[in-house]
Amino acid sequence: MTTSTPQSPRAVKVPEPTTSFWVIKVLTTGMGEALSDFLVTRFDPVPVVLTTAVLFVIVLAVQFRARRYRRWLYWGTVAMVGVFGTMVADVVHVAFGIPYAVSTPVFLVALLAVFAAWRRVEGTLDVHTVDRPRREAFYWAAVVATFALGTSAGDLAAATLHLGYFTAALVFIAAMAVVIGLRLSRVLGAVAAFWTAYVLTRPVGASLADWLALPPARGGLGLGTDMVSGVAIVAIVVAVGVTAVSARRAGDRVALRTS
Repeated sequence: MTTSTPQSPRAVKVPEPTTSFWVIKVLTTGMGEALSDFLVTRFDPVPVVLTTAVLFVIVLAVQFRARRYRRWLYWGTVAMVGVFGTMVADVVHVAFGIPYAVSTPVFLVALLAVFAAWRRVEGTLDVHTVDRPRREAFYWAAVVATFALGTSAGDLAAATLHLGYFTAALVFIAAMAVVIGLRLSRVLGAVAAFWTAYVLTRPVGASLADWLALPPARGGLGLGTDMVSGVAIVAIVVAVGVTAVSARRAGDRVALRTS
């Protein structure tokens, strides 16, 4: 007679959405916007977009092969989504001439389609359940869609609606504050609040990056996409490094208490 051994719990492949998570997320959105603009304006856009797409696929494939959450790999993948997602939204607008008023709802429908399929197949959109390849595939499909949607929505507010980049950022920050308030009052569930905030962080970071980088004639401070993307990359590295050190110290404290 043989007895089956219980399977060990699968490791969740994405980080806990703590305060540091949201800080790094906003930094990656701003970095993606600035770096994308820098690359496509300094070099031939076609090979730049194709190269970025290849790098994105490679990094994403490595992320999928990882058996557990790896901090640097995960945030490297998010950073690549930030750059590639910006390029996708910009190509749709610049290369194909599709207005932001059209691309924004199209990207929204695409995101809702991903959510609907994810919920139908897996039964939940909770990121705490992203511990299998299929669930991770849905997760990254949603992340890419949120970046494209956020980029388009930010440009829609800033350019098409003529709010300007700084005002647009304030509008999206106010929307995030509403989401936080609804969550704290338990009007909005944790999963719905997470994904709503996840979408909103993209136009917040992108609008702020554009405001800092673009020349005054276009409503910015004129710092340049090279400086803004460079500073954002350094900030991301520092922030991820700090979380790594904090996690290591927390693990050491737990080990001491249980030894």
